[in-house]
Parts: sequence; structure tokens; C-alpha cells
Amino acid sequence: MTSTTLFYIIIAIIIISFIIDKVLDALNAKHYNDALPPELQDVYDTEEYTKSQRYKATNYKFGIVTSTFSIILTLAFFMLDGFAFVDQLARQLTDNTIFVTLIFFGIILLGSDILTTPFSYYKTFVIEEQFGFNKTTKKLFVIDKIKGWVMTIIVGGVILGALTWFYQTTGPDFWLYAWLLITVFTVFVNLFYSRLIVPIFNKQSPLEEGPLRTAISNYAKTVGFNLDKIFVIDGSKRSTKANAYFSGFGNEKRVTLYDTLINDLDEDEIVAVLAHEVGHYKKKHIIFNLVTSVLLTGLTLFILSLLIANPLLSEALGVSTPSFHIGLIAFGILYSPLSEVTGLIMNWFSRKFEYQADDYAKTTYKAKPLITSLKKLSKNSLSNLTPHPAYVFMHYSHPTLLDRIHNLNRQNNK
Repeated sequence: MTSTTLFYIIIAIIIISFIIDKVLDALNAKHYNDALPPELQDVYDTEEYTKSQRYKATNYKFGIVTSTFSIILTLAFFMLDGFAFVDQLARQLTDNTIFVTLIFFGIILLGSDILTTPFSYYKTFVIEEQFGFNKTTKKLFVIDKIKGWVMTIIVGGVILGALTWFYQTTGPDFWLYAWLLITVFTVFVNLFYSRLIVPIFNKQSPLEEGPLRTAISNYAKTVGFNLDKIFVIDGSKRSTKANAYFSGFGNEKRVTLYDTLINDLDEDEIVAVLAHEVGHYKKKHIIFNLVTSVLLTGLTLFILSLLIANPLLSEALGVSTPSFHIGLIAFGILYSPLSEVTGLIMNWFSRKFEYQADDYAKTTYKAKPLITSLKKLSKNSLSNLTPHPAYVFMHYSHPTLLDRIHNLNRQNNK
């Protein structure tokens, strides 16, 4: 195989991926105006359903614009030897291989972020504002951007620099050291995400004593679940959309409720949502996802170690000198079809786990308040209630609302 052939394979992967995504988006869009099934007709009234259809259509059209801009920019960058240009620029600034890698990716990521920020701004302050979701101020938007850059520079820089150093010093075995580093980092983030990372962007406070905390504590006792850490996060400062999540394990496990969730749902519904989250923990879904992520990372790094030294990877992107950072770019695209397959498998497991967590909530608490909470959350986020099955298969990590309701109503005695 020549570098030219490999280059065209890379271009083909990018174009085919784009076409598949656009076909799926178009199929999904054809179902936006479908009549709602009987089980979902109480989610929206006529005016709200019309609003949800407009929201979906607006996002669909905006998605076409942003993705088309992205692929044109990407293809132009490849065709015009953009990676070779950035590589030369980085090498003019330093001879240190690690710093060359960091500068190279820094330029690529910063340039990409600058070009896509206007779209992010429009999405937040025009589309989300138009449909009543946005609570982000322009000042907060800028601050979030700066914080994101700082986090990327510090965390991404350390990991990327370490990977480059491992490659230089350990040769073919670098993937083992890289795997160990990323595994430690992944476990650390899973353990301390809420304690260390969330506070950078949001304020968290313990759920105050009162009927809701009592109801949650009483439920936790009935299932033998030690839950002392219940926090409320100020999600309302960015959006009206609600959420809740479980994080950590062992002594670090905690449940975090968005303040919007507490405002949107009644006490019974919040406890039902919490029961669902406890179900994920009890069924060991969090551990499964963590272990699977670590194993998939190891597989990816092992395959990378077999290919990264091949000069064809760099030559395919117009760089004659074999380079670790150029090889990473080429490998990332070549690996993407396999990554897509593993992503589909993980989505299948995720949807299965959602059913299991729903079942746990149904058997240890009640199905009805979980159903009404799911309907309220779907309504308040103007969710698509009639997605195309192919789109669900490819993109959904959760079952559709209709499928979850059918599952919750199945053999329901509570």
C-alpha cells in the first residue's frame, strides 16, 4: 500500500461517515410530525407539540449547516496539507519532540474551537434562547470557554506529553505504560469527578433537611443503600433542562440532583428517579462501564502500538518524517470504523442497563411516578418522542420514552 492509497482511504472514511450520519438524520427528521402513540398523548398539548416539532426541525437544519461546514473544512485541511503546515510551524518553535506534539495539537484544537465557537454561540443564544431553554449569560459563556481551555491544556497536555514520552523511551511497549496511566486517570475521575471537576463549573450544596431528603433517606434504607451524600447542583444558571446523575463508588458515591429537576418534579417522582439511579449502582452498571472502558482503551492502544511506527501514517498526511502526533491523527481516523462498532455495542448495553435500572426502581419503589417523571422531563426538554428506529440503534444510549413506558407497565403491580 502506498501513502497516496492510505490518504484516499482516510478521505473515504470521513466522507462515508458523514453520509451515514446525514442519511440517519434525514430518516429521523421524517418522523418529527408523526402522530403520538396513545401512551404519549398526555406528554404534550397541541401547542406544546407544535413547539417541540419546531425545535426539532430548527436543530435539524442547524445541524446540517454545522456538519457541512465541518466536513468542508476538514476535507480542505487534508487536501491542502494542513497537518504538514502545522507540523512545520511547531518544529520551527522547538526541537523537543514532546513540545512539538503539544504545540501541534494545541494549534489544531485552538483553531478548531475558534472556528466552531460562533456556531456554539448561535446554538446557545439564538436557538436555545428562542425556545426558552437558555439561562447562560454571555459572561458565563466566555468564562466556561476559558475554563475549558485551561482544563484541556493542563489535563490533556499532561496525558499527551506522557504518551509521547512513553513512546520515545519504551518503544513497542509504550502502550502498556500509556494504558496504566489512562486507567489510573479514568478511575480517579470516576471517583472524584463530583468533588474536584464539577465545582470548577458549578456550585454544589448538600440537599437541605426536609421532606424530600427524608423521603430519599427512607427509600435508601429500604434497599440497604448507604446514601449520605445527596447534592443539588445549580444547573439552572445555564439551562432550564433537568438532570440527575450518580457518580463515584465506595465512600465517594453520591447522587447529584439538578435544581431544575427539583423544581420540575414532585417528591414521589424525584425518589423514583433516584431509585433508578440506585438501580444502576446495585446492578453494577457503573463498574461494568468503567472496566469495559479500560479494556477498550487497552485494545485501542495495543492496535496503535502495532501501527504508529509505520511511516505510511505520516506520509499519508503529507509529512515525510515519521511523527508520533501525525500518526495519532491518521490512526484515529482509520480506527474510527472499529470505534463505531464498539460504540454501537456499548449503546446496546446502555439501553439494556436502563431497562434494568427501571425494573429496579419499579420493584423497590413504584413505576407510576417514574413514568410521570420521564414524561415531564421529555416535555420540558421538547424531546423527540417518535425517533426513527435506525437512528435509535445508532445513536441512543437510552431506550425511547415509549419503550421505557412499555417496560415499566409490563407486569407492574405497584
